[in-house]
Amino acid sequence: MPFRDRGVAGQRLAAALVGYRGRDVVVLALPRGGVPVAAEVAAALDAPLDLVLVRKIGAPFHEELAMGAVADAAGQPCTVRNEDVIAMLGVDDASFDAVRAGQLQEIERRREAYLGDRPRAELAGRVAIVVDDGVATGATTRAALRAVRRRGPAKLVLAVPVAPTDTLAELRAEADEVVCLEAYPAFGSIGFYYADFRQLADDEVTGILARFPPDDRMAASAGR
Repeated sequence: MPFRDRGVAGQRLAAALVGYRGRDVVVLALPRGGVPVAAEVAAALDAPLDLVLVRKIGAPFHEELAMGAVADAAGQPCTVRNEDVIAMLGVDDASFDAVRAGQLQEIERRREAYLGDRPRAELAGRVAIVVDDGVATGATTRAALRAVRRRGPAKLVLAVPVAPTDTLAELRAEADEVVCLEAYPAFGSIGFYYADFRQLADDEVTGILARFPPDDRMAASAGR
């Protein structure tokens, strides 16, 4: 089992990213689980921490099965569809859109809960490092990367502690660089690779963010 908890995973990931220290970097976490991992990276790189608000679009009656994902991209949703899952389950566009709409509502709830009036990081021309606690199917990660790409970073980096080998290979087309500490051909679930993989509460996310106040390069608007 590679990681005791997300904090340890973040420390190991930070060590792999130490070459970015001193560069114009923004670390972007996928909440909730990616936040404590990203916090370790941001602290080690002396970089600002922000969020990428993204949600899985679960299949009707099979919520754990991702038929896609949707991410916020400065107020313009970025949607990824898993066409093979959609076709296998015979999900029509109306059903897909209904689930997507529900996840967009959850994104808005999380925006208010986690960010409130906190200004969003300006990414244009900077190195954006997208961090999560792991990758499974890759749908949410792909949506997050595409949403961040729209904001014009000079370089887009995906950094995760663990991922399946085949999904990781697919994600290399979405990022300029991929850093993954552990990759496995037979994967299972992300939680299998952590001794402590408990769910974070909203107040834990906001508490971590409070340790990283907005810097003077934050966007003037809230990025909505």
